Amino acid sequence: MRKGAISRDGVLKAVAEYDELGREGFLSKYGYKPATGYLLVHEERTYDSKAIAGVAHNFDQGRVLRPDELSGGRSHAARWLAGLGFVIRSSRSPDWTRDEIILACDLAMANGWKRLEFDDPRVIELSALLQTMPIHPEGLRNELFRSPNGVARKTVDITSRHPDYRGKPTNGNALDIEVMNDFLVRPAEMAEVAQRIRHGLTSGDFQDLLPEAEEEDDYGAPEGRLLLRRHRSRERNKALRRKKIDAVSRQGRQLACEACGFDFEQVYGDRGSGYIECHHIVPLHEAGEGRTKLNDLALICANCHRMIHRRAPWPTPGELRASIEQKHAADRRAAEALARPA
Repeated sequence: MRKGAISRDGVLKAVAEYDELGREGFLSKYGYKPATGYLLVHEERTYDSKAIAGVAHNFDQGRVLRPDELSGGRSHAARWLAGLGFVIRSSRSPDWTRDEIILACDLAMANGWKRLEFDDPRVIELSALLQTMPIHPEGLRNELFRSPNGVARKTVDITSRHPDYRGKPTNGNALDIEVMNDFLVRPAEMAEVAQRIRHGLTSGDFQDLLPEAEEEDDYGAPEGRLLLRRHRSRERNKALRRKKIDAVSRQGRQLACEACGFDFEQVYGDRGSGYIECHHIVPLHEAGEGRTKLNDLALICANCHRMIHRRAPWPTPGELRASIEQKHAADRRAAEALARPA
């Protein structure tokens, strides 16, 4: 018998038996435990993916796979079922992102850093808002995704880590503490960040932003992923970038990096003529819905652009230029010291 050699028809027969016996009877009959990772979704009902895949082998190959012969994850059951066109959904809610925790912290701060209950209208409103956030794919959302109970629990995790809390803290995570500390150090700024995120969600501005894979040590925005996506989409606006370059050229200025002075045409000749990147220098928490002005943009080379965005707080091109000059001065002093006679 070949593991994974199942058909859509075999899966549907297993689903029909599951419906006939009920979940408890089906799992008990074949010795499977409830799914802890992934569920199969069929006709708006959910099924234990590992058990369904194991039993489907009986209809296609004459023997049910024992629970210890396969995993329910993407190595076995979930991958096999998805390959047959079935919808697979995680049975666990995905981890909270910075954007979501920012909104939860904002609510906790507004409540005096006290926990909120699941039936609080503010918790119910935030639950509905989080479900519109375009970060987690549908396949990772289960029936309890960011429910009022889950949101209330997150406020407990946050407030139990507040410096004034005298009880035993719950098992939150490091990101809860990190974001809460941002609110404690700069409350007005973080409240504005939360307001920007809320506005983007309620207005639908974030819905058209393409998701981007996160990279380690890359584009570390304390304001969250959604504001960062909008920031980068503005920087990549070809028409706006061309207007900025044309304006600088009409003034007779060199198209050189405002941080390090790199000139693409000087180094690459015709291939580099007229080329340089643009950086939106307005902080994310201040970058509202208004029109971007050319003065909001700085001309920057790719390397300096990467260094600015590498981690927060982001330096301005002028601050990065000062840092580069300090490094060069230190290098010159070191070289001069080595050149002096003993």
